[in-house]
Amino acid sequence: MPLHESSVAAPATAPGSNPVRAITLDGRGVTLSGLLSEPASPPRALLVALHGGGMRAGYFDGRADPATSLLALASSCGYAALALDRPGYGRSAAQLPTGMGLSEQADVVRAALDDYRANHPCGAGILLVGHSLGGVVALHASSRWTGDGLLGLDVSGIGDQWAPDAEQLVGQGSRLSHRMHWGPLALYPPGTFRLADALITPIPEQESREILDWPRLYPQVARDVRAPVRFTFAEHELWWRSDPETVRAMLERLGSPLSCSERLADAGHNISLGRTARTYHLRVLAFLEQCLSLPGAGENRAAKHH
Repeated sequence: MPLHESSVAAPATAPGSNPVRAITLDGRGVTLSGLLSEPASPPRALLVALHGGGMRAGYFDGRADPATSLLALASSCGYAALALDRPGYGRSAAQLPTGMGLSEQADVVRAALDDYRANHPCGAGILLVGHSLGGVVALHASSRWTGDGLLGLDVSGIGDQWAPDAEQLVGQGSRLSHRMHWGPLALYPPGTFRLADALITPIPEQESREILDWPRLYPQVARDVRAPVRFTFAEHELWWRSDPETVRAMLERLGSPLSCSERLADAGHNISLGRTARTYHLRVLAFLEQCLSLPGAGENRAAKHH
């Protein structure tokens, strides 16, 4: 469905300002670094973004073209936006030299969000946005969410079935693996790859060991996800199958009352750094608005289900 910028709230930050700043949070004794962008007025909701494997929180604050920044866009539309360096990345890398398992990361992230909510307004609740392995962490977090406050999940760059030959390339630093992460170079603004050097980092050992297990684990995680979920697959997604039959079966495994998927044209795996990033991010915010409009938005649906 076409989405125009008029479909979301009017700008709530001063024109020309850079609203993104560094932040640290405590997650069960693990210090997580991140980036925060807040609107000038109290936020309608909090968007929490989790990066993929081998990236950093800055993935959601693209610098090659300011229009690609999810954080800046979200705050300009009246939402608070927080991108975290997942456990094993950023500030916590020294504390966790081998990283942390993806399921454990979800617990640390949820604790860090409790720390955030104790000191910052969050509006009507939280939308989790996860890319690639960050999407795995977001799904784990949702499946074990306690209490109210979770509005939904918006996930990109992750499926539940490997694309042909992709499984053999997991964890390899080959040129072909690089092509699978990025797709055609023309999909990205000039300067993207030079600036991305500051974002790219080795995948921690514990996380790397778990990547291949995800298709096996997905069904049991998905059935406990009760919040609304939206999946986005890039046109040039090469890691995961995204044919209609596979995606339909993937959505049917979710315990969510609302699930949907979308295919983003002219995009590679790293959607939020590409030329179509703003299109994708506007659709993320439109989904957030949809979640806000649902009856019982932010209520603990798992508690009602059992």
